[in-house]
Amino acid sequence: MRVSKVLLVMTLAVASTGVFAYKSARPLVTFNGAIGVDPLTAAGGVDVSNVVRGINPGGRAWVLRKLHAKVGSNGVISARGSGLLFSSGDLIGTRGAVTHVAATLACGPTDATAALFTSAPSPLDAAGDFHIKGALTQDGVNAAVMPATCDNPVLLIRSANVVTGLPGSWFAAGIPGDGDD
Repeated sequence: MRVSKVLLVMTLAVASTGVFAYKSARPLVTFNGAIGVDPLTAAGGVDVSNVVRGINPGGRAWVLRKLHAKVGSNGVISARGSGLLFSSGDLIGTRGAVTHVAATLACGPTDATAALFTSAPSPLDAAGDFHIKGALTQDGVNAAVMPATCDNPVLLIRSANVVTGLPGSWFAAGIPGDGDD
């Protein structure tokens, strides 16, 4: 009986240390506010697909009313968004068939060679609200080892396939900021 109490105390101590470490991780980057996707952008007077860091846009325009996100130096993300909805076409004001989203943080060059860190899928409710929380990954399996700094940070909110866990097109981008209202 005494051994099991010691094991319980040790287990609780280790678990609380993990929680403390999560909460005490220094912020790597924060985002406050968002920009919805416009799937086309002008390049030399010609409309082209609005590809960001090698990631294709959604096929229609979207809006994201609010976004607050923080990525810690330990690679844990907490992102809360509201009002991720179509802003054009017959599905305007709805999420359409999209039921899950993921977040991808790009650090580094302003092209497709940036390091990408992606969250697991999180539910998107009918009002376009979501909460993404957990460890980012670069390979879809292992927790990411984050860089000391995130140069040229971009946070993309993307569609996510809940069956495969794979992220798809991007719908909105976070605005870097301090996270205060």
